[in-house]
Amino acid sequence: MKKIILFSLIALVGVSFSSGCRKKEHTTAKIIIRDAQNALVLGATVRVYGESTTTKASVVDSTITSDYKGEAMFNYDDIFQLGQAGVAVLNIDASKNGLTGTGIIKIESEVENVETVFIQ
Repeated sequence: MKKIILFSLIALVGVSFSSGCRKKEHTTAKIIIRDAQNALVLGATVRVYGESTTTKASVVDSTITSDYKGEAMFNYDDIFQLGQAGVAVLNIDASKNGLTGTGIIKIESEVENVETVFIQ
């Protein structure tokens, strides 16, 4: 009987530790830039900014250039913490050669969040 209780206790502790040590997945934002003709725009300046929904209330403000696929990738692994309900709602500004566009993206945890912005 003692062996059964001891085995049950060890199994319970093992299950508790294995479920509590989950690896955090990446939290990213992919902004796709398109023009008025729906063509991908490479070399556009893309700024994503706003305030985090965490208790830290840290400010997010990053700018990069869209790649050959018209995409700008942002990584928010450093903002998201396991157990957090939300990450952020961010503003998007995109521009190239006098053309501009704006948008908003809600960053969900541990997924690739995607938004398309049209510049005109």
